[in-house]
Amino acid sequence: FVPKGCDLIIIIIIIIIIIVVFSFVFCYFLGDITQKGYEKKRSKLLQAYLPHTPGAERRIPVTPSSSSSSSSRYQRRRSTGTRDERYRSDVHSEAVQAALERHSERKMAVLLPSKRQSLIGQTSMDTYTPPDSSSGSDAEGSLGRAGGVSVDSWISRALHGSPSTSSSSSSHSNSSANAARLAETNMHSYGSKNACKYSQGVPVSSRVSAKIQQLVNTLKRPKRRPLREFFVEDFEELLEVQQPDPSLPRPEGAESTPIQGEELNRLKNCPASLEAALLRWGAIAPKAPCLTTTHSNAKQPYTLTYGKLWSKSLKLAYNLLHKLGSKQEPIIHPGDRVALVYPNNDPAAFMVAFYGCLLAEVVPVPIEVPLTKKDAGSQQIGFLLGSCGVGVALTSDACHKGLPKSASGDVMQFKGWPKLLWVLTDSKHLSKPPREWFPLIKDANNDTAYIEYKTCKDGSVLGITVTRMAMLTHCQTLTHTCGYSEAETMVNVLDFKKGIGLWHSVQMSVLNMLHVVSVPYALMKVNPLSWIQKVCQYKAKVACVKSRDLHWALIAYKDQSDTNMSSLRMLLVADGSNPWSISSCDAFLNVFQSMGLRSEVICPCAGSPEALTVAVRRPQEGSSKPGGRGVLSMTNLSHGVIRVDNGEKLSVLTLQDVGTAMPGAMVCVVKLEGVPQLCKTDEIGEICVSSVATGTSYYGLTGMSKNTFEVCPVACDSGLVSDCVFVRSGLLGFVGPGGMIFISGTLEGLMQVGGRKHNADDIIATALAVEPMKFIYRGRTVVFSVNVLYDERIVLVAEQRPDSTEEESNQWMSRVLQAIDGIHQVGVYCLALVPANTLPKTPLGGIHLSETKQLFLEGALHPCSILMCPHSCITNLPKPRQKQPEVGPASVMVGNLVAGKRMAQASGRDLSHMEDNEQFLFLSEVLQWRAQTTPDHILYTLINSRGAIGSSLTCLQLHKRAEKIATLLYERGQLRDGDHVALVYPPGLDLIAAFYGCLYAGCIPITVRPPHPQNISTTLPTVKMILEVSRSVCVMTTQAISKLLKSRDASVAVDFKSWPPILETDDLPKRRCPLLYKPCDPDSLAYLDFSVSTTGMLAGVKMSHNATSALCRSVKLQCELYPSREVAVCLDPYCGLGFVLWCLCSVYAGQQSVLISPMDLEVNPALWLQSVSQFKVRDTFCSYSVMELCTRSLSSLTDSLKARGMDLTRVRSCVVVAEERPRVALTQSFCKLFKDVGLHPRAVSTAFGCRVNLAVCLQGTSGPDPTTVYVDMRALRHDRVRLVERGSPHSLALMESGKILPGVRIIIANPETKGPIGDSHLGEIWVHSPQNASGYFTVFGEENVRSDHFGARLSFGDTQTVWARTGYLGFLRRTDLTDASGERHDALYVVGALDEVMELRGMKYHPIDIETSIIRAHRNITECAVFTWTNLLVVVVELDGSEQEALDLVPMVTNVVLEEHYLIVGVVVVVDSGVIPINSRGEKQRMHLRDGFLADQLDPIYVAYNM
Repeated sequence: FVPKGCDLIIIIIIIIIIIVVFSFVFCYFLGDITQKGYEKKRSKLLQAYLPHTPGAERRIPVTPSSSSSSSSRYQRRRSTGTRDERYRSDVHSEAVQAALERHSERKMAVLLPSKRQSLIGQTSMDTYTPPDSSSGSDAEGSLGRAGGVSVDSWISRALHGSPSTSSSSSSHSNSSANAARLAETNMHSYGSKNACKYSQGVPVSSRVSAKIQQLVNTLKRPKRRPLREFFVEDFEELLEVQQPDPSLPRPEGAESTPIQGEELNRLKNCPASLEAALLRWGAIAPKAPCLTTTHSNAKQPYTLTYGKLWSKSLKLAYNLLHKLGSKQEPIIHPGDRVALVYPNNDPAAFMVAFYGCLLAEVVPVPIEVPLTKKDAGSQQIGFLLGSCGVGVALTSDACHKGLPKSASGDVMQFKGWPKLLWVLTDSKHLSKPPREWFPLIKDANNDTAYIEYKTCKDGSVLGITVTRMAMLTHCQTLTHTCGYSEAETMVNVLDFKKGIGLWHSVQMSVLNMLHVVSVPYALMKVNPLSWIQKVCQYKAKVACVKSRDLHWALIAYKDQSDTNMSSLRMLLVADGSNPWSISSCDAFLNVFQSMGLRSEVICPCAGSPEALTVAVRRPQEGSSKPGGRGVLSMTNLSHGVIRVDNGEKLSVLTLQDVGTAMPGAMVCVVKLEGVPQLCKTDEIGEICVSSVATGTSYYGLTGMSKNTFEVCPVACDSGLVSDCVFVRSGLLGFVGPGGMIFISGTLEGLMQVGGRKHNADDIIATALAVEPMKFIYRGRTVVFSVNVLYDERIVLVAEQRPDSTEEESNQWMSRVLQAIDGIHQVGVYCLALVPANTLPKTPLGGIHLSETKQLFLEGALHPCSILMCPHSCITNLPKPRQKQPEVGPASVMVGNLVAGKRMAQASGRDLSHMEDNEQFLFLSEVLQWRAQTTPDHILYTLINSRGAIGSSLTCLQLHKRAEKIATLLYERGQLRDGDHVALVYPPGLDLIAAFYGCLYAGCIPITVRPPHPQNISTTLPTVKMILEVSRSVCVMTTQAISKLLKSRDASVAVDFKSWPPILETDDLPKRRCPLLYKPCDPDSLAYLDFSVSTTGMLAGVKMSHNATSALCRSVKLQCELYPSREVAVCLDPYCGLGFVLWCLCSVYAGQQSVLISPMDLEVNPALWLQSVSQFKVRDTFCSYSVMELCTRSLSSLTDSLKARGMDLTRVRSCVVVAEERPRVALTQSFCKLFKDVGLHPRAVSTAFGCRVNLAVCLQGTSGPDPTTVYVDMRALRHDRVRLVERGSPHSLALMESGKILPGVRIIIANPETKGPIGDSHLGEIWVHSPQNASGYFTVFGEENVRSDHFGARLSFGDTQTVWARTGYLGFLRRTDLTDASGERHDALYVVGALDEVMELRGMKYHPIDIETSIIRAHRNITECAVFTWTNLLVVVVELDGSEQEALDLVPMVTNVVLEEHYLIVGVVVVVDSGVIPINSRGEKQRMHLRDGFLADQLDPIYVAYNM
């Protein structure tokens, strides 16, 4: 009876009892594993982090230790959530945790990336920048910190990202709207009183910039010391040579000597070849089992007897030699190579094919089964088959059915593969040989027996030839070493087509008549204990496994009572050369020792395709001689030095021996680089083997074969060590006491970073030691190195579990980075997590290393999380440029004179000749004169979007219409002389008439682009802002635009009541103005030219009547414009030279202008070129945006355009109007594309203008062709100009920016000292001309505008001339060409805007150079822009592809900027196409983009903060 209410108390008491009992049991087992030796080792490892008394150092030699002792026992782990036992080491795990603890004390925060919601796939938390101080969580204690931020803090208060509500896909129109909205919003903010406030250089309201500021603060912390040597390059100023560090560990031991294996005792009655052995066993014991194949689908095991193996092999040999082809022309001859294509679950068919080839004296080439056209490494296998001359492939019926087929039913032709004849080797497909036919069985000789393929580090595949003598001797050696005897049973889990699996289960087994039980990989995946069950079932004596199989068995073992492994006398661990296999061996022994497994049974071995078996630990039954072990310092190993850990180092590596030299072989250790010189006894080197039982060569590669298979080691005195020839094994290690061989890694897994060598397996082991491990797949981790900036960089890639969160993944990545840095003292360049089951696999389920690396290098890995750490890894950047003390002006001039360099100055021809219309000082007078003299002459023809003439204006029509507009301004507008009038018109004739109407009325016109109807909310504020800035008292526009301004949508953006009076010019007064206005002063204001520069500065420049007339006159003379000429203009008509050519030049020069609106090209991309061809125009003007649109949209339509009659042969000049550096690549693409329709490349040129002078250079109709030079990009960073040959490294193509206009003088000046410089230097372009603008009317976006933009004077030399500073950097070069006057031509080359120059590391960079490199980096990058913020380089790239491909761009962008510009990218922003704002001239608005990014307005797909 239990009183009411007591049941809860009883339950609580029971729970407490259970907890106490569990704690007691746990403590008991824990005490069992923490023995004295382990505690001593643990205390030594953690000594640096615990209070201790320093003691004397002492070295401990590498001594053998019993693997069965209590100190080597490991706690049994059965849970599937444990780490990968292949890299298991409790000592290493605690060292990793101590390293993480040390990093947590440094309080370094790692910035989490910002992702769009559609990429994350779940609701992200509200995030913000973490503080520098934090405390660890209770659950994980001090180990819960990562980078100074606790785990709980990171999960609950992650760093903020860009909020997003957009969907995963964005249309191009939406993206374009985003770009327009960004540009307009930022432009509008210049004039707003509520502009973003700044605090210490960071906008207070910005969240993205706070992240950047935190990144800057993190990077200010001290990093590890840089490399001792900078890389060598041609530029001496960038070099810094330092002496090697004398404190680095160096080998101190004596020179090693080769070790000789014991004498190979010939076996009694040993057959003379493997074919003879097969004949013997087939005759003597035909029913003896040779091979038993197990299946995963519950089929009965299939047993192949020696009699069946002999008969089937004999049958196949006969068919190969006599049934393929004809008797006169057989397809296969003895010595030919054939491919063996068999799956991993059919060893019997492979064994028959292998020995059938040996009997037929045909060379088998075993390869993997190609399942798809895109199998990992399949193409390289095809190259191997082609180089070996393989024309026949042997396969089974079942495998042939699974091969991909073409439509005709034949096996598909795989990429890179030769054309193959597929032969089925099943008995039903073969003919029975005649009784009298018998193959000639020879003794083993030096003919090639088989070719084994090997995949190299770079993904290439090599074929290693093995002779029949080497094959037989190798089998005899294995028999002698492993103690094989007849009729023993072996369980094999290894791949039987290559390596140790081939040597033991196919070759050596036949020599000794063994019974091999094969366990396929498919069965191991279903039942990891299957190989142990086969050992128990068949009482096997030998088992061939990998440490992976031991690990899987540990996980799957559930206390099966029938397990008995006492029959095993040898457990051969095939990957004993992996240093981390020792953990699996010890853990397996600890669990199964009670089931009969003896410690001396575990025999690790080492081998390679070149040297075959290098060493194997011999099974010592009843022997007390243990295996050797050594605990070495991983830090010293990275320098190639062997040092026993002294207890004070954090990183250690425990190695086990793999036995001694094989019988009949000689082993030595040589240096990795240079001459094969013997290493010292305490130095890591490459193991080399001299024996008959090795490979012979790489098939078809004589040079490589000589370097690998014909090595002659030398001693320190350069004398030969031995008369024998050695073979490089590709294994790294040393020879320890007693001749025991220790393997520390492989050449394939070696990564040399910063002069130190690291093993990929060691890095993986450290990564897997980071807890918790619940969000990545442990066996799906790969480490490799990539070459970036003259050094190798470590990349770690792992598959992420689908249930892991974004915060967990980033937390784990940051902890891995810290652990690797603490253990190995090396930084990880890139850490990427990819979705599950996406990495390329090998046939046995592992990760295909070279294919994964190739995907990473191609930007096709598609990671879901990525973390780049170039700031901590790249330590070999060139030395930053140190600014020298200022040199006086006189010294500069004298230096130039002494060096024979002329001062960089040039001028156009004089403006002396006067024509009839040049007697007028004002354009309004010129129009009136033309209306009287040539009233019917057509000045303007407007082409509509269909290519037809929309409307036209003669001289008289334009004059009368301008008079009526002037009357409108007088009567309705009540305007006075000098009032400012905004002209808001679409590109057309109304804009021209309104402009001249303002001149007739004495008003000052300002042309303004009308708001876009589809984007009224963002474009209308810009119109309003220009009206306010220009102080316009009236707006003239069309009725349609006026209605748009009054619409409801417009009123939401701008209140209609705030607009000045609006005059519609659709219905003009019928009477003309009684009196036209005539200016009294030529220097009075004619019009205002408003535009936004590439730096985001909105400015209006004042153009006087005198400057306007001078500008029109210069253009007329340069282009030879006359009334008889026709000119096609496809430009934006609102500012700059585009407005001059659209509105002014035809009135001044009288030529007929064919006007094409650039907006119409979006509907009809061929409109401009069709109009040029239709009107047979000889001169045309366009912008880069127009040229790019035509190149992109018409690239595949040139044939149809030519068929429709397009002919551009009459075009003599096609001038691109721009305020930037000429785009050479775009110009060349345009010329190449339209060359087929008659466009001559010499006709295409560029013009250059700027704010202070709307037209500085313009390619004329006469004179030399535009020139292109190639300069050293590195020299430009130092303001120097050095010409190089085309195609030279770091060369940059620069095209001449047109000929200098008449009346224009140019000088190149130092923008800081304001002194003239020589023509070998880069400087600011200064202009002196009557067409210079008078000054700024107003400026927004830059309050401290330099007052000397229009009135600058040189600091020495010609100090009287007044110059205008263009704000652009360039240089002058005197060419060998001559101009019309017979003098040598001076060419001006524009490099970039001065305000956009980014000064990083003491050097000057132009954004377009970096952007050009980035666009080439990946096929999915359509456009990009770069800018700086707080000394960080920010890159914004537009993605043309799926959002899942966004993260591929981050390493590609980082790599290319490092390689080509020696700069580290701080932030990579991936956005949709069309987000980067571009003005009407096709120029990027980088400052608008920067402000939008910092204000969190870009809606990025992904933002990566490189650490």
